[in-house]
Parts: sequence; C-alpha cells; structure tokens
Amino acid sequence: MTMTDPVADYLTHIRNGLSAHKRWVDIPSSNMKKRISLILKEEKYIEDFFFISDGNKEKIRVFLKYDYQNNPVIEHIKRISTPGNRIFVGAEQVPRVLDGLGISILSTSKGVLSNKTAAKLNVGGELLCEVF
Repeated sequence: MTMTDPVADYLTHIRNGLSAHKRWVDIPSSNMKKRISLILKEEKYIEDFFFISDGNKEKIRVFLKYDYQNNPVIEHIKRISTPGNRIFVGAEQVPRVLDGLGISILSTSKGVLSNKTAAKLNVGGELLCEVF
C-alpha cells in the first residue's frame, strides 16, 4: 500500500504518541521528515531524534517532549497544505502562529524552513504545517 501523504502520516505518529504519553515514536524516514524533525528539535518541541537502520529501511526515532507536569509540549500540530489542496504563501505573507509563540513549517526554494527562518531569508513557499 502506498502512502499518499507522508508528512500527514509523520504528524499523526507524533500526535498519537503524545496522546498515549509515549517516550518515543518510530517513523519511516524521508528527507522531508528528517528536516521537519530537525526544525522541531531546534524550536524545542521534541527532545531529540536519531536514525535506526532496519535492514534496507531507515526509520526516525523521535523522542517526544513533556513539561514538568507530564503534559505534552506540543498542544497542536496540524497539516495545512495537503496533496489535494496545496497552499503557497509569498515571503511577505508567511504566517505567524499565535503571534510568534508557535511555528509554521514551509517547504521553500532554500529547503524546509520554519516561518522565522523563512522571514529572515525573505522567502515564501508551500505551508506544510503549524505547531504550538
């Protein structure tokens, strides 16, 4: 069975792991998912991630982050642009999530970037997801 939206699958793995209070989740790897994981780590929404080689398949093990009261750090993680409804924004229209408290992740000509980095580089692109 082929997967039609790997980014939505990645976000669903994280959302389900957080609701089940898992320490980590294993997700099939791709370059896009690696870059999204790096952004989530840089913005301190996940603890860490590393790669697991399972024969010829590679997986990403994402360590989920909780606060001191054992509540998930990620309250909301949502796919914005879908394969059936692509949403593109220009450099001046890159959205701020919760007035800067959250992030949105974009696929740009400079790679997969957070909205903060895209604004600094003055680039727009496809709006992948938002996190807060």
